[in-house]
Amino acid sequence: MSESPASGTSTAAASRTRRGTLLGAMFLMATSAIGPGFITQTTNFTAQLGAAFAFAILVSIVVDIAVQLNLWRVIGVAGVHAQDLANRVLPGAGYLLAALIVFGGLVFNVGNIAGTALGLDALFGLEVKIGGAVSALIAIGILASRRAGVAMDRIIVVLGVLMIVLTLYVAVVSGPPVGEALRQSVLPDEIGWVAIVTIIGGTVGGYISYSGAHRLVDTGVKGPENVGAISRASVTGVIVTAVMRVLLFLAVLGVVAGGVDLLTAENPPAAAFAAAAGEVGLRLFGVIIWAAAISSVIGASYTSVSFVAGFSPWLTRNRGWLVTGFIALSTVIYLALGQAPATLLILAGALNGLILPVGMGIMLWVAARRSHDLLHGYRYPVWLLGIGVSAWLLTIYIAWQSLSGIAALWQ
Repeated sequence: MSESPASGTSTAAASRTRRGTLLGAMFLMATSAIGPGFITQTTNFTAQLGAAFAFAILVSIVVDIAVQLNLWRVIGVAGVHAQDLANRVLPGAGYLLAALIVFGGLVFNVGNIAGTALGLDALFGLEVKIGGAVSALIAIGILASRRAGVAMDRIIVVLGVLMIVLTLYVAVVSGPPVGEALRQSVLPDEIGWVAIVTIIGGTVGGYISYSGAHRLVDTGVKGPENVGAISRASVTGVIVTAVMRVLLFLAVLGVVAGGVDLLTAENPPAAAFAAAAGEVGLRLFGVIIWAAAISSVIGASYTSVSFVAGFSPWLTRNRGWLVTGFIALSTVIYLALGQAPATLLILAGALNGLILPVGMGIMLWVAARRSHDLLHGYRYPVWLLGIGVSAWLLTIYIAWQSLSGIAALWQ
């Protein structure tokens, strides 16, 4: 029997919707990771380590893939959010995980709002408090629209592509020593262990690990039948983040190789872009950091609220208001302080390092359970579980470093 035109159109539309959902989920994860902190860390470590930072980037990519493959597959196959899985395995653990992620997400959102303000200041000379408030209203408008899911998916993809294209331009203009970077990606003159630990925590720590996976669950791409799509999306999301990291590294490396001292600059990323492309570079920096910050505001708000919205029917019904309130509270804190609170940002970053092994450990336990009750009969690959456990052991080391950071705050 031939397929009717209407049926064919419906099938094509469903296919486009599915592709859009997968693309949106992978870019949500990627752009959540690419925030103001991502840009600052990448710039500073490149200024410190030079071409040797390429090795740290390569190691972090491998670990990030191991983490995301496991987290996305467990959450996606189970078809429920991470906090619900945690509560089923260990009653109360999901509430603790949600509390940690919401706190970390809120504090980092203050930093993200500050990042949007810096971007608009560099781009238009707009006063920072006004720029932060305007950006917050834009984020609220996107997430509060009638078709918030579709709008978020499309805008996140556009912002992600915009950041990559503009950073590519600056990377080409700065003329980095690409051959030296390639050599040191496997034979580094110096191994920056601090850099490796920091950028892994900043790429898959806290809410970032769960953003894309929760998005897929919310849109119905879940269950054992979708395991291939879930896995591809998780790896692609990490690769998108890695592409942005590599391009930003090369852009800054070209400036550092040219003799510019970024470590003494008041704003190293802005100084790097200005040194590479003059006034145009400074404007491009404004666009890039604003795009990075606003997409992180959206990612942090969406994911943080996804950790609490399912705890009661009332919260589920009022999810849109929760997102609005989350962004509004972040903005009020920023406007009241005039800047991102440095101590709270350090604390939130340290907590993100602690969240990673806790949440991942629970997800790996779900994967290893022989009863398969939570994964609907899906037999989890032993090789993937082994990779996950190896990555989990590294996250424990990251957590130890995070505890050291928390202890330092009280000294």
